[in-house]
Amino acid sequence: MALVTGSAAGIGAATARRLAADGMTVAVHSRSSGEAGKALAAELGGTYYQADLADDEAAKGLVPRVLADYGRLDVLVNNAGISWPVPHADLEALSADDWRRLLDVNLIAPWLLCTAAVPALRDSGGCIVNVTSHAGVRPKGSSIAYAAGKAALNHVTKLLAAALGPDVRVNAVAPGLVDTPLTAGWTDAQSLWKSSSPMRRAAQPADVADLISTLVHNSYITGEVVLLDGGLNLRYERRWRTACTALAVPSNSNMHKASQKPYSGAV
Repeated sequence: MALVTGSAAGIGAATARRLAADGMTVAVHSRSSGEAGKALAAELGGTYYQADLADDEAAKGLVPRVLADYGRLDVLVNNAGISWPVPHADLEALSADDWRRLLDVNLIAPWLLCTAAVPALRDSGGCIVNVTSHAGVRPKGSSIAYAAGKAALNHVTKLLAAALGPDVRVNAVAPGLVDTPLTAGWTDAQSLWKSSSPMRRAAQPADVADLISTLVHNSYITGEVVLLDGGLNLRYERRWRTACTALAVPSNSNMHKASQKPYSGAV
């Protein structure tokens, strides 16, 4: 039994279909796309649940609703999220309310869902997969608040894996650009992936769903944040290596000799 949040469209719908194809019963969820969610649930032989995850009580109540209907939970996929573009240099365009709105859905709701799900996941030997973002790994993303929330969720993933193992495994998938209705108008990002990533394209939702399925079914992997960006991160690694080379100090320099002395200061 799997609960996939934000699964009426995009990555979530592809994940629901993939897990159903793997033989799992799937609980489909959305905030507002009720007709699409109900149709997908009917297609997969599962059940649709509506909940606004920005509402703490609704988020806390989602897992108990699934358990009331099915009596067990094997997989929680925290996929639901919100985002909108805000230039990183335009600090005044991102208000405190914007921060709260983004963190409520992208960080706090997954925490509440994990908290509610863990007892059932312990019983079933289940797992959690958080869908984060490459923006939580690199200084990128639609806004600083979005990137900060995803970076926090990446770290929460590792902390939970350490705290809950071996009973419950916790991993994250950190996609780059994915072709979904949300990103259809992001022409600059589309151009970047087509020109600079080794795969020369954005990911498809099925690419993300395939990786989520792998993390669900591998019984050993835990605490990992798997970057799925078609290799775009290699572009930044090349820049980093170039910068390090440019800053390299000759081995016979005083600076190099000083760097070899034992360090006794506080870190």
